[in-house]
Amino acid sequence: MLFHSTIRNELARSFGATLVVLVTIVMTIMLIRTLGQASQGSVNPSEVGLVMGFTMLGHLPTVLTMSLFIACVGTLSRTYLESEMVIWLVSGKGLRAFLRPMLHFAWPMLLAVGVLVLLVWPWSNQQISELKERFERRGDLERVSPGQFQESANGLRVFFIDKDSVENKEGKNVFISSTDHGKQAMTSSKLGHIELIDDERFLILNLGQRVEQTIGESDIKVSEFKVYGTRIGQDVKAASNTPAKAVDTVQLIQQPSPIHLGELAWRIGLVIAALNLVIIALAITSANHRVGRGGNLALALFIFVVYYNFINLGQSWISAGKVQFLPFLIALHGGVLCAALMWLTIRHNNWTWRQVLRLSPPSETRA
Repeated sequence: MLFHSTIRNELARSFGATLVVLVTIVMTIMLIRTLGQASQGSVNPSEVGLVMGFTMLGHLPTVLTMSLFIACVGTLSRTYLESEMVIWLVSGKGLRAFLRPMLHFAWPMLLAVGVLVLLVWPWSNQQISELKERFERRGDLERVSPGQFQESANGLRVFFIDKDSVENKEGKNVFISSTDHGKQAMTSSKLGHIELIDDERFLILNLGQRVEQTIGESDIKVSEFKVYGTRIGQDVKAASNTPAKAVDTVQLIQQPSPIHLGELAWRIGLVIAALNLVIIALAITSANHRVGRGGNLALALFIFVVYYNFINLGQSWISAGKVQFLPFLIALHGGVLCAALMWLTIRHNNWTWRQVLRLSPPSETRA
């Protein structure tokens, strides 16, 4: 039908343009955030691209949902402002008639959101966790870049070293600032190399000086040495507890702890929200030539932010045991669906609030 094909084509053009803009914005934000993590030593600088890619892949369900919602609101706003909606209404197409072509266009995106949030989201978070844990498992000396100060894994020492070996086991101009057992010490030497003693790695310093001071006291002890050894620590072990966002969806169902149920509610809720937002877009969009499209888009953005925050709030409530999993899903998403359908029905039939409250008989409905 001409009506269905026209609506779907308009939605496709608007959705494509919106998706490109949102992906560009999100990728820019993710790049800045990832570069900040790399500068703080949380992410390997050589793996910034991988971390940003996995992060963007994990946020793609939210981007798709928002793009679909904005595309629906933008398309309907254009039809109102250019009087195209009047033509369809005069020809006998009520607002309810728009729901079918909109859902016909939206179902591939809804399916993509479901696959991404239920399968890809935990996988991408798991990959990011593995990259960060692998980077954290490096020894203290491997954390140091030539010419840069770097904190150790336990946060008690700061290293500076000029590495000159291929395997980063030897270096020149070594500087170590440490705080341990109530004492502060600064050690510097011209040469340093790694030795394995009793299955532990030690940094052996040659021809250097050590300045030591007890915290809270003014006395300073200065000593020179020809050979000095300090343990540079074992590799940092990976955390035994996997974060809920990196747990597979099937495992969340098989192990229904409060934290897992909270994460599961967030994933399922995002899929249901994508469907509800399509109906909300049809219900809230109206003609207002004074504000143009901006008014509808501002209202759409406000609704999306509030709805998304309620989904996140529900996740924290379920994880804390304040609400139950199924009642929350029914109350939030079922309530939003009923409200959207009621709003759409009122606008479709041109009812006033007095008629809705049965204070006066309803007017004749549109076909």
